[in-house]
Amino acid sequence: MTPLDDPALVRVLAADGTLAPTPAAERYLPLIDALTDAELETFYRDMVSIRAFDVQATNLQRQGQLALWPPSFGQEAAQVGSARAARAQDHVFPSYREHVVTRIRGVDPLDIIRLMRGLTHGGWDPTDPKNGNTHIYTLVLGAQTLHATGLGMGLVFDGKCGTGDPERDEAVIVYYGDGASSQGDVHEAMVFAASFQTPEVFFLQNNQWAISVPVATQSRSPLYKRGEGYGIPSLQVDGNDVLASYAVSKVALDEARAGGGPRAIEAMTYRMGAHTTSDDPTKYRTSDEEKAWAGRDPIARMRAFLEGRGASQQFFDDADAEGRALADDVRVRTNELGTIPRAHMFDSVYSEAHALIAEEQRWLDDYEASMEGGAQ
Repeated sequence: MTPLDDPALVRVLAADGTLAPTPAAERYLPLIDALTDAELETFYRDMVSIRAFDVQATNLQRQGQLALWPPSFGQEAAQVGSARAARAQDHVFPSYREHVVTRIRGVDPLDIIRLMRGLTHGGWDPTDPKNGNTHIYTLVLGAQTLHATGLGMGLVFDGKCGTGDPERDEAVIVYYGDGASSQGDVHEAMVFAASFQTPEVFFLQNNQWAISVPVATQSRSPLYKRGEGYGIPSLQVDGNDVLASYAVSKVALDEARAGGGPRAIEAMTYRMGAHTTSDDPTKYRTSDEEKAWAGRDPIARMRAFLEGRGASQQFFDDADAEGRALADDVRVRTNELGTIPRAHMFDSVYSEAHALIAEEQRWLDDYEASMEGGAQ
């Protein structure tokens, strides 16, 4: 179990939900104090709703409705805090489990379902204003950091950051995991980000396991120090503390947007479920470890904090009801999706008719016709 005892760690809420800021969190406390009750409650509702959606999506995959599902169970605070810190004009580059980030930005959760069901290559249109500058999921580990840095360089070249107008200046936030942090793409992205001083926040969710490889095997030192090696101001935050995640992300984005160059955040969290539904975490980690991290559950922590502030039972009941409604809606709409025409797999390979594609289509026709019942 990761001790989370780095002196640089930013934490505002203790595991029991009490205010217990670390020395590194002191500078962020005015931002926390400025949050309204409505904003604090929104953080909680975001986390509860996406966990209900996450559980439902996992069930749908087990029922054969999805090809794969990557859970975000346990990582809700890191994602909610950082997403709520971004401005509308900012650009978001997710990996493949930032479900609540995309929802906060306006993406319909069913678009994620459609992607994991194999009905679409991308999921949603990032240029559609309703999707809040949210770029599509990237299944190639770390590739999105290059995409984000490229866009960040474009913002520099076009004078869209550092103008002194926070209502107009733009920033980029890119999400990736501890496993992806060992990919060359991430390091190349940091090289260019530092060289061109992109308005970019590298948001690393360290969930302790790169599938079956523990983070201790990947790095002999805290991962946030890798950013420092490129001259990028970097810090470590308790990723199960939504308030800390919000505060450090807001400051980092504000500084990057204002022309301060890139920033890097390592959010210490835990993947409480499997890497994906094709994974079995019982093969490589212990139940004791899982139970220990369950005691740091981000939703339970925020609930205890809100209860201490006087939030009513009715509020928590309503939040649970919202989560159930989202899960039910996704289940119903998923079951209505159906399938895509078989020919669709051939449509986007070449822009014009191609003899090889025609041959493959004929082969598939003959193959399926040879089966009992013929082609479907």
